[in-house]
Amino acid sequence: MARLLIVHHTPSPNVQAMFEAVLAGATTDELEGVEVIRRPALAATAKDALEADGYLLGTPANLGMMSGALKVFFDLAYYPCLDATRGRPFGLYVHGNSDTTGAIRGIESITTGLGWAKATDTVSVTGEPTKDDLRKCWELGATVAATLMP
Repeated sequence: MARLLIVHHTPSPNVQAMFEAVLAGATTDELEGVEVIRRPALAATAKDALEADGYLLGTPANLGMMSGALKVFFDLAYYPCLDATRGRPFGLYVHGNSDTTGAIRGIESITTGLGWAKATDTVSVTGEPTKDDLRKCWELGATVAATLMP
C-alpha cells in the first residue's frame, strides 16, 4: 500500500481548517490503496519521510517564511532523504495574514533540492479561508493521494 505523509504545522484556526480539508480530500472513500499518515512538523522524522511515497506539506507564513516547525522537519530530513526520495510527488498549502510568497519560495527551493515532483498547484490563502479555498485544499489532498494509487 502506498503511503502519503502529511507534515503540518497548524497553530491557528485558519491553518487547522485548511489541514482538515486537505486530510478530507486525501482520505476520501474514492481513493483506495493509499495509507495517509499525518505528523505535526515537530514530530515528523526522516524515517517518516523515507517510508512515504508522497508528501503533503502545510504551514503558516510567519514573518514571510515557512514556520520554524516545518523548517526543523526539513533540517532533520533533508540529507537522509536527499537521494532516496527523488521524484516523489508533493503538494503544499500555506496560510498567511498578508503574504505567503517567501514561505512558498523557501519550501519550493528545498523540495527542488530534494528532487520532489510538484503534483499540483500550491494552495495559498491570506486571511480567513473561503469555501472556495477549502475546496482547493480538499482537491490538493485528493490529487496528491490519487497520484499514489496503484
